[in-house]
Amino acid sequence: MEKTLVFGHKNPDTDTICSAIAYANLKSKLGVNAEPARLGEVNKETQYALDYFKQEAPQLIEEVPADVKDVILVDHNEFQQSVSNIQDVRITEVIDHHRVSNFETKEPLYFRAEPVGCTATILNKMYKENGVEVTKEIAGLLLSAIISDSLLLKSPTCTQEDVDAAHELAEIAGVELEKYGLDMLQAGADLSEKSPLELITMDAKEFAMGNAKVEIAQVNTVDANKVYELQAELEEVMDKAVQEKGLDLFLFVVTDILHNDSEVLARGAGVEKVADAFQVQLDSNNRALLKGVVSRKKQIVTALTDAFTK
Repeated sequence: MEKTLVFGHKNPDTDTICSAIAYANLKSKLGVNAEPARLGEVNKETQYALDYFKQEAPQLIEEVPADVKDVILVDHNEFQQSVSNIQDVRITEVIDHHRVSNFETKEPLYFRAEPVGCTATILNKMYKENGVEVTKEIAGLLLSAIISDSLLLKSPTCTQEDVDAAHELAEIAGVELEKYGLDMLQAGADLSEKSPLELITMDAKEFAMGNAKVEIAQVNTVDANKVYELQAELEEVMDKAVQEKGLDLFLFVVTDILHNDSEVLARGAGVEKVADAFQVQLDSNNRALLKGVVSRKKQIVTALTDAFTK
């Protein structure tokens, strides 16, 4: 039986890694020779979840191997966020919770995109729909993904489905939701050992917004000022990315997980679009505080897309 790889987007976050593991597990139990993979390094938050539930990180790939013909995408569908040779393989399924953009296949496929806060919420339903029991370990990974994407159920992307799934999965996983969630988020918020390049690449996604090319990197922290002590170095690596990738805008988003706000740093010719999108004034350092903004998907991408396309 030919192997199918299951993977999420580049610069993987907790939902990407945990959903790849969980869906490969489900597909295997349904008779598919499925294996999880990842397109980047595992961050501290995700590693905390993997260690807690005693799971190995998926195999790291830079492109789909020649002997693999079929792939399943989780937590993304935009080709620029996927593996480099994505157009050379057959996409058999997509399980996602983001917008659909820059996506085309030659053959029909199973495409499931739901307006929930996390891919793991969809996968939890799919286990039930297929009559497959969610083990303690898989429940823990799915729960970790929901906590991460919803900032412990506080993000505006969080739906009642996410809340219900989180409580259900916490019970199966045998953890106290609030305590485990805060411990995991704080593990991920420790950025003390990260270089400026790592900070702007550890969770970065590229988007097409009209004719513009935009990259948005986001990190979670409990002290944004500490991160911005490196602003000069951050600007240097951001400017290099703008030049090398031909970006119109690079937006670095530092999200305070305790106060649910974000302070952003903008670089590139499209800096003024940030002011237009969020009705804020960038200071002399090209930074602005976005009160109540924590979601890249629902609050940042949508507002910037409107600004670039109006």
